[in-house]
Amino acid sequence: MRLALLQMNPLVGDLQGNAAKISAGVRESGNKGADLVITPELALLGYPPRDLLLIEDFIKESWEVLESLAGELKEAPPVLLGLAEENPSQEGRPLFNTAVLLDRGRVGPRFRKSLLPTYDVFDEDRYFEPAKGSQILEFRGLKLGVTVCEDVWNDRQFWPHPRYHADPTECFAREGVGLMVNLSASPFSVGKQERRERMLSAMAARSRLQLAYINLVGGNDDLVFDGRSSFFNDRGELLARGRGFEEDLLLVDLDPPRGEVAEDDFRPEAEVWRALVLGTKDYAAKCGFKKAVVGLSGGVDSSLTAAVAAEALGPEAVLGVLMPSPFSSQGSIDDALTLAGNLRIRTLTLPIHELMAAFEESLAPAFQGFPRDVTEENIQARIRGNLLMSISNKHGSLLLTTGNKSELAVGYCTLYGDMSGGLAVISDVPKTMIYRVSAWLNQARGREVIPPGVLTKPPSAELRPDQTDQDSLPPYDLLDRIIRLHIEERRSAREIVKAGFEGETVREVLRLVRLAEFKRKQAAPGLKVTDRAFGTGWRMPIARR
Repeated sequence: MRLALLQMNPLVGDLQGNAAKISAGVRESGNKGADLVITPELALLGYPPRDLLLIEDFIKESWEVLESLAGELKEAPPVLLGLAEENPSQEGRPLFNTAVLLDRGRVGPRFRKSLLPTYDVFDEDRYFEPAKGSQILEFRGLKLGVTVCEDVWNDRQFWPHPRYHADPTECFAREGVGLMVNLSASPFSVGKQERRERMLSAMAARSRLQLAYINLVGGNDDLVFDGRSSFFNDRGELLARGRGFEEDLLLVDLDPPRGEVAEDDFRPEAEVWRALVLGTKDYAAKCGFKKAVVGLSGGVDSSLTAAVAAEALGPEAVLGVLMPSPFSSQGSIDDALTLAGNLRIRTLTLPIHELMAAFEESLAPAFQGFPRDVTEENIQARIRGNLLMSISNKHGSLLLTTGNKSELAVGYCTLYGDMSGGLAVISDVPKTMIYRVSAWLNQARGREVIPPGVLTKPPSAELRPDQTDQDSLPPYDLLDRIIRLHIEERRSAREIVKAGFEGETVREVLRLVRLAEFKRKQAAPGLKVTDRAFGTGWRMPIARR
């Protein structure tokens, strides 16, 4: 038997477009000798559909599209396809997260997800009722254990602290299953694929079952899906892997088991770069943007953001805007122009000297008797934000914000200033990783992309004479380690100090994290690349102690 793992990039809510993509993939699979095609989780709807699932007509229409698709694929290979199914019971959640078999023009058996993640970016318990019992498909003499995403993430022998009380896969070996399939929509984070492969390999070896894992690919809002669909034999050996961050059709033979393992690069810098490019490309395209605008300061954050934009949308579609103030150094202006030349993007220079003077004159009565402070610095950022948003509106371009995770964590950013925009490309990338990715990019390209001066000068917002970021913040290598412990590992101040960090510094950083919550609630959506981002998986209250 030959399987085709259809690693596809759907658009959330685009039922007709997703159906057309599935149809084309199934037909191509048939031309390549596939006996069964398998899609990712909720492939017909796109993932995550979120509260679209609460619209009854959307669910009904999806099943009408499914019926039409079944008829269209009458002469094609059978396909196991993911979508949401209405719960006929009067009790429980309104829907099931379902895989359904289309075969010979008919909508056949249904297989429902058992384990519903409700943590980090997931909220499936809001919509879905969990399945009970084994989910087994008898297909051409072979028993297939059908699972959906989270169903394979509770192996009691792999995880020291299983999240759920049951493992839907435990019964498969006892019931004579020969192949386990998993329709998945597993979001990317740095290093996650290696964890996935260890987990899936251990599961296949322990249960003595072949295992096919079909993952989604593409960017949907703040989430990026990296694909890398995989196949393991019953000894846990990886025999096939789809391409990372690209659509792919992965063909797998079961007897004898074989496939192809696509080349990949698991270095963190390479993964972050590819995730940012794919996330930016899909966010722009799926929201209807063909062009982007970026404010260029000559710093490393705006430089990397512009490089991502040029790679994602093409250099001809990116406009870099320089907005020098009296405090902008000539070196920073030169670095910004050099970067633009390296990327082959257009630039526009709009000095803000006169606008700053006009703001100060208009605000003089309100500011009388007050000393100069961060307020005046914020006005500069807000002038720039207004200019960029105006260009975005006039040109129909997506404004990309350039703040990193370190800054967003401690509030080292200005509401309605540098936080203005439609997508926060690097908002989940710590400052130290920004430097690492930038250096890696130069090395990977074999030429200068990010100018050397950008990578060597002290980081500065240049909002006052001789300013550096470290006037207000701890060194970034220290700050990022504290932030990682607190945000991603959920450590308290006491635990971080116990790990060897200086108490006053830790308490001040965590105080800033707490105070900046109101800013993060108003930030543009950002692309998730770490295990915990300031997006849909971050649910801290603003008013708290």
